[in-house]
Amino acid sequence: MENLFDSIFNGSITAPTFLIMIASSLLTGLALSFLMSFKMHTSKRFFIINSILPTVVAMIVALVNNIAAGLAIAGAFSLVRFRSAQGSSEEIGSIFIGVACGLTFGMGYIAYGVIFALVMALIYIGLTYLPIFTHKAAQAEKVIRITVPEDLNYDEEFADIFAHYTKEHELIRVKTIDMGSLFRLEFRVRMKNPDEVKVMIDELREKNGNLEIQFMPYSLYENTTL
Repeated sequence: MENLFDSIFNGSITAPTFLIMIASSLLTGLALSFLMSFKMHTSKRFFIINSILPTVVAMIVALVNNIAAGLAIAGAFSLVRFRSAQGSSEEIGSIFIGVACGLTFGMGYIAYGVIFALVMALIYIGLTYLPIFTHKAAQAEKVIRITVPEDLNYDEEFADIFAHYTKEHELIRVKTIDMGSLFRLEFRVRMKNPDEVKVMIDELREKNGNLEIQFMPYSLYENTTL
């Protein structure tokens, strides 16, 4: 039984051990992505890349003599995806799990890599089903994105509407768009009555000239960009 948890690389990489490493890391990556796809909402392309990520990392670590250098190279390549587009916390976590699995496989510890991947996937799925970290106060927080003309005094125009429909509100971000001709405002709010969202939006549209307005849970806002 102890041999099951020993490294398959006994001093050097042979063709059989290399193929075992590739096959096990690829199958584990596929299983990990498949299990996490049940509760993670992202693109199919992300799951495809995440499926082969452990194999790529394992290859780099196995063929680079310095493990620290191999891990650094693999980590840099795996996070390139987030240079041009903001990744969600789930995607970043999944990437790091894949890198950790690849490092384990690249060192030859097949059993440890398989167990780690399956345990992390099951923990993730289990935590999403358990009613923890979902406090009522946090669920009640919403974000309203309002596009306004550049000459609109938004500090005063929306004050009475927010005072009437929300328990509390806070301006959290302002950004110019369309070459500076428009502003996009983002308010974090807590509604007095969730059923009055449409009425509130209708009144906001009268103030902003019927430009774009978005209303979303704060948890979704954290994973989006302007």
